[in-house]
Amino acid sequence: MRNFSNTDLENLVIYEVNIRQYSREGSFKAFEKDLPVLKKLGVGIIWIMPVQPISLTKRKSDSGKLIEEITEPELRKKVLGSPYSIADYTAVNPEFGTLEDFKDLVSKAHELGIFVILDWVADHTGWDHQWIKEHPEFYHKNQLGEITEPLDYSTGKPIGWDDVAHLNYDCRALYDAMFEQMKFWLTETDIDGFRCDVADMVRLDFWGFAVAKLKEIKPIFMLAESDHREYFEFAFSAGYDWKIHYIMNQIAAGKKNVSDLDEMLVWEQENYPKESVFMRFTSNHDENAWNGSEYERMGDAAEVFAALCFMLPGLPLIYNGQEYDSKKRLKFFEKDEIEKERRKMFSVYKALGKLKNQNPAMNGGFRKADYLRIPTSDDENILAFVREKDGHRLYFIANLSSENRKFSLPVEGVFENFMPGTIHLWKGLELEFSGWQYWILTSLGSD
Repeated sequence: MRNFSNTDLENLVIYEVNIRQYSREGSFKAFEKDLPVLKKLGVGIIWIMPVQPISLTKRKSDSGKLIEEITEPELRKKVLGSPYSIADYTAVNPEFGTLEDFKDLVSKAHELGIFVILDWVADHTGWDHQWIKEHPEFYHKNQLGEITEPLDYSTGKPIGWDDVAHLNYDCRALYDAMFEQMKFWLTETDIDGFRCDVADMVRLDFWGFAVAKLKEIKPIFMLAESDHREYFEFAFSAGYDWKIHYIMNQIAAGKKNVSDLDEMLVWEQENYPKESVFMRFTSNHDENAWNGSEYERMGDAAEVFAALCFMLPGLPLIYNGQEYDSKKRLKFFEKDEIEKERRKMFSVYKALGKLKNQNPAMNGGFRKADYLRIPTSDDENILAFVREKDGHRLYFIANLSSENRKFSLPVEGVFENFMPGTIHLWKGLELEFSGWQYWILTSLGSD
């Protein structure tokens, strides 16, 4: 297995796995069995949600109640808590297996040429963490000297994360302590980097300090849960594209159209460094749990927006269950297994992954392929663009509305559709797409 390199960013697909919900067993071993399946989907980076032990104190349930408020023994057993309420940074939650099991998972992924990143929670710990007693200076405190849950910086009021204690990076000693916890996973398990939870709630200079020291150990991939420009510039390999995600949701709901998407893509190009790498997504663990599956938010538009996430410059994300057309809101604090039956989206993601892995016109990293918008006769509803790199071209044409649309565009030639099928286009040809219909075309030559 080679070490991660920035050149790998061009054609990788990210897969987010919630180990607890991925299988009936909810274990590393059960997930490990499906690594060859993910390889077939073109996955090049696996992002594993936190694997550490979860605090019992103030453990939260799906009802919103803390475990201390639940008296019924059978109900208490179901409360597994948030993976982001960490009791010990350098241990493994026995719910998932052992540290050796995790190492085996990483090793098997590497054998398949897949990188592994671990979700990292630097903003807060669980209330059972040893630092609460041994290093109370690491935490934010109220006027009474009591450690607080995370607070809204603008109002000073709690933001609702009462199951965790808020770390305070005004304490310089915390920098070294947190770095040592991250270093453990690089040196002991050979992971390839981190997805950093609520990265912009942690001081940027900590990330600069930690990432520089981590890169002295090995080359790493750092994904920020942030779309703040300075996080792209200063410490991270890639970040979230929340803005495009929300516009896709609103287009699907009929509240915005393609013009709004065009404006945001131009705004990104003008306001971020050219080398910025966005992770594009229709779902993730937060969206799924709190706002619903992509089918709740996007309905019949879910597939075309999944394809768009692959076609736009950047890194596409598949959240576990999306490859199986799962329409379930997975419970966040309790066991809730995803459904694994191959329907339409498995073949769609497989075809998209193959394109992403093999066609330079899909490059989405620091040396991304060009993106050129193609004008159409209906630019409020029809999105058309070409991606081009080193003589390779891919065309994306989509009706981003729920109604049938007739339109024309200045493209001619003979093309292969990715799903597949030969298509002939010529300038002035009037096309008619049904609601949410799309094509991804590779050129076979001129008529």
